[in-house]
Amino acid sequence: MSGTVGVWIGAFLTIGIFSFLYKDNPVYKLCEAIFVGVSAGYWFVSLFWQNIWPKLILNLFPALAPAPVAGAAPAGPNYVYAVAGVLGIMMLMRLVPKIGWISRWPLAFTVGSTAGLYFITYLQSNAINQIHDTLTPLVHAGGGSFLFIPLPFHVNWDALFIFVGTFTGLIYFFFSVEHRRAAGGAAKVGIFFLMVTFGASFGYTVMSRMSLLIGRMDFLFGNWLGLIK
Repeated sequence: MSGTVGVWIGAFLTIGIFSFLYKDNPVYKLCEAIFVGVSAGYWFVSLFWQNIWPKLILNLFPALAPAPVAGAAPAGPNYVYAVAGVLGIMMLMRLVPKIGWISRWPLAFTVGSTAGLYFITYLQSNAINQIHDTLTPLVHAGGGSFLFIPLPFHVNWDALFIFVGTFTGLIYFFFSVEHRRAAGGAAKVGIFFLMVTFGASFGYTVMSRMSLLIGRMDFLFGNWLGLIK
């Protein structure tokens, strides 16, 4: 077994978190509180030295910055960053119930500006690229085959699969026509594609959680108990 105090503390906290699988208990609540508190403290210090100090303090008070490179012109204060500082202080007004409404203004500014900045990025990745994939030619010139049957053209099966999935998925959400006969059959195909998509997303989430579990098991049986070499 490990003789390191830090490893024993980590093993105790890990087992304490796992104890919730049995039932809620004081040990789990203690470990949860320690985890939340340590995480909050870590991110507070990290964000201060990575964001507030270099981007706000040093831009408003450049004299606090390290000595500039020889020959470089001294930088003056950039008062534009004072706007961000004021908005940050206004955000903290949420801690005072009587004037908590002030925090809505910087929150609205942050949400609106962030949505505008990321709009183009998400439009490119989630809309234009998706539309482009459905407009890819389904058939190309040249010889091809289907189930060992020669064809005078080449079928782009990937593009055909994406086109069918997108088209039938849209039909499923098209409620102006009753889902009967051809429309009903296409809607059922769309449901199949939707279930495959949701299942793949859920499976990805499960695998990411399993990787965390495997890491904790490796820590307990390897670093702590020494059963895994």
